[in-house]
Amino acid sequence: MSTYEARLQALREQLKADRLDGFVVPLTDEHMSEYVGSYAQRLAWLTGFQGSAGSAVVLPQEAAIFTDGRYTLQVRDQVDGQHWSYQSVPQTSVADWLKDHAPNGGRIGYDPWLHTRDWVARAREALAARGAELVAVERNPIDRVWSGKPAPSPAKLVVHGDALAGKSSAAKRQEMADWLKAEQADAAVLSALDSIAWTFNVRGQDVEHTPVALSFALVHHDGTADLFVASEKLGEDVRQHLGNGVRIHERDAFEPHLRGMAGKTVIADPERAVAAIFGALEAAGARTVAKRDPAVLPKAIKNPVEIAGHHAAQARDGAALTRFLHWLSIEAPGGQVDELSAAAKLQDFRQACGDLRDTSFDTISGAGPNGAIVHYRVTEDTNRRIEMDSLYLVDSGGQYPDGTTDVTRTVAIGTPSAEMRDRFTRVLKGHIAISAALFPDGTRGSQLDTLARQFLWQAGVDYAHGTGHGVGSYLAVHEGPQRIAPVGSGQAGGDEPLRAGMILSNEPGYYKTGAYGIRIENLVLVVPRDIDGAEKPMLGFENLTWAPIDRTLIDLDLLTREERAWVDSYHARVLEIVGPQLDGEVLEWARAACAPL
Repeated sequence: MSTYEARLQALREQLKADRLDGFVVPLTDEHMSEYVGSYAQRLAWLTGFQGSAGSAVVLPQEAAIFTDGRYTLQVRDQVDGQHWSYQSVPQTSVADWLKDHAPNGGRIGYDPWLHTRDWVARAREALAARGAELVAVERNPIDRVWSGKPAPSPAKLVVHGDALAGKSSAAKRQEMADWLKAEQADAAVLSALDSIAWTFNVRGQDVEHTPVALSFALVHHDGTADLFVASEKLGEDVRQHLGNGVRIHERDAFEPHLRGMAGKTVIADPERAVAAIFGALEAAGARTVAKRDPAVLPKAIKNPVEIAGHHAAQARDGAALTRFLHWLSIEAPGGQVDELSAAAKLQDFRQACGDLRDTSFDTISGAGPNGAIVHYRVTEDTNRRIEMDSLYLVDSGGQYPDGTTDVTRTVAIGTPSAEMRDRFTRVLKGHIAISAALFPDGTRGSQLDTLARQFLWQAGVDYAHGTGHGVGSYLAVHEGPQRIAPVGSGQAGGDEPLRAGMILSNEPGYYKTGAYGIRIENLVLVVPRDIDGAEKPMLGFENLTWAPIDRTLIDLDLLTREERAWVDSYHARVLEIVGPQLDGEVLEWARAACAPL
């Protein structure tokens, strides 16, 4: 019996002991995080799935795992199809599947600290159609059977000073207090970890790749706040930084504190606050108001200090990536470079550029067919050599105190095929279309998404992920509320109006299963644009990412004169920004790589 088969069996035995006929397992934590600490990796422990988004349902005789289009290939490689059926989101939701598969009259368990209130309502309604019941568990049954489950991280918080944040925590809390007064509310719950880090100008090390600390907070209408965090994680420097306006409590005091909010009007975010938070407030007799966490939008709209920090971090990061691309051009044709060694070398170049705190996600280092796995994560088992006449895709980023980076380059090793060049050029044309877009203030990301796909559609192909996601300032590499994605894609945020100061990725792609993958990704900043005769305020994008785009993959016959000019202008700026950080052979290579088309 395999490890994962044994774990599935152990969970089923625990569910039987708990008088449950099923259990739902999401990939998240008590903060609705995308990336979670090792203690919360229940889905990976149970199934073997290593992606960053998914969920599962376990019933007595069957089990299903739910992932979106980014993980279609990966989930089949990592999760045993003998024991799990593969379900595609958004075509099939957990609630929809339960409606068809839950035992009639059954009891389906869920952890109220791992689901939103809206999810609970949808699942309860779906189960009612079968006379089945959704049951909140007091203790997660996976935690009962997970031998050796890691403890939450004990790492200390660190101060993220005003020189990097651009605004003091007291000023941020006062703006929230003013908003609370206008909403006639007493307090707002902050449960998203990046919202707490941003509001209090602190960072942590509790989640790999994302500099946040496990905590909860309440911000009050008088500008004071309650912060719930393990006391051993707070040094005297952080306590002094937080000051008298922030009362400190142990993290496990959060729920009891909520139960003491009788008679208060409390705002909680229905997307980011779990069902248990709403339940505790309602049990206390508080009046809950479902509104977005007041940190979300100001966190997404970067201030001038944060923007300057991003520029500086991107310039250093671009130099590191350019050095890596030069190294790859020399070493890969010899046949001795594989995905793991390439990712390690890129990490070395980032370390050498100074002040790297972490990667912003696990580097996607995909050779040949592995590049077609959108969120591929190389392991010793999957590691491939980079072969001649193939494509290599590397999607990577760094966490620096002044900015978070995320960049993808696709490189031809040897001679690319005509099809590879065609697909790459169509992806590039879509990338340019987003980069050069002009749009009225108030435009949604979903309205721009088609610009990136149009040239692929002309060839009858597409890609199964969004075109752009928000990015934080030394925070989450995937940050809401903004994104560029089709309406109804299952990836929230495409309906958020874009505002000056927001940072997004621009990353169209193409993936040929079993053959190769292509993605070109830069980060862009939303900026005002002056247009003669404009009758309304207009916006556009300013590129933040600077590294060569592989000229050998461009089919010049497919580019318009304007698109050629964009590539030449972009490469000239790469040399302006990155060139002064290079010398010798690397600089000579960069000049050739950035030569006009």
